[in-house]
Amino acid sequence: MKILVLGGAGYIGSHTVRELIKSGSQVVIVDNLETGYKEAVHPDAAFYQGDIRDRAFMDHVFQKESIDGVIHFAANSLVGESMTNPLKYYDNNLYGTKVLLDSMVANHIDKIVFSSTAATYGEPERIPILETDPTEPTNPYGETKLSMEKMMKWTNQAYGVRYVALRYFNACGADASGNIGEAHSPETHLIPLILQVPNGQRDKISIYGEDYDTKDGTCVRDYIHVTDLAQAHILAMKYLMDGKESAIFNLGNGVGFTVKEVIETARKVTNHPIPAEVVSRRSGDPAKLIASSEKAKKILGWNPEHADLEEIIESAWNWHRNHPHGYKNI
Repeated sequence: MKILVLGGAGYIGSHTVRELIKSGSQVVIVDNLETGYKEAVHPDAAFYQGDIRDRAFMDHVFQKESIDGVIHFAANSLVGESMTNPLKYYDNNLYGTKVLLDSMVANHIDKIVFSSTAATYGEPERIPILETDPTEPTNPYGETKLSMEKMMKWTNQAYGVRYVALRYFNACGADASGNIGEAHSPETHLIPLILQVPNGQRDKISIYGEDYDTKDGTCVRDYIHVTDLAQAHILAMKYLMDGKESAIFNLGNGVGFTVKEVIETARKVTNHPIPAEVVSRRSGDPAKLIASSEKAKKILGWNPEHADLEEIIESAWNWHRNHPHGYKNI
């Protein structure tokens, strides 16, 4: 089985490539390296540097490689940036997916697993969130991801391109080898930001509000290890290879941790005091985001193996401690 991984030099993409190769699949990577890293490309994967918005480039890849299915991570994903530069998100996420689907249809590729997001739900009406709950995104990032899902739905109906959309929550952690991990610029994710304190890269961590309706007043999020996410993408591709119908699945651990709990666990793992300062709330931060993943467990047979928060942070610390500047010092 030969799988094309779009965005395979990025954080979740590089971990998925590694797991695919471990499982015996052949892998082809396409990445424009806007946010991905050449150093994260697996040596056993074929690599093409290019952009999914370039139709001739995508046709070339499909015609040169005998692709059985596509896993699509190639998208911009910063919520704050999407609010200030929404057209960038419509161009890359939505137009890029349109060009990709055009090329897939023309080249008779009919299976795609797509990295969607919990941001498609917006402010949740209940916890845990179900796949059937209303989708009312509160930012252009979530809006473009939801539009990508709908584009795939109609492409499926018109051309028979089946898809799985995986709506996931806070990806975190790093591969057990410590050779690849999270490296964003700018960094916006909580766990790597916390770990910058024991790494000597910031003096303290900011807590955005402690007056939410949660057990300690700080926001609750569902953290999911990147290797568990990678396994879900592989199971979703197998689901499509088995001829199953298009579907949408949430991916999460179904357990929420507060910001203060994450900081306290990081203190334990790193043996560092990690000073924290409470500042004012950020607009648009829901108090709680927790997924129900029962559908993925039941239908895909997905079983997260790295749900323990301490294990997640230990794997992240193993990467960040040895790569304080990400891939720049490899």
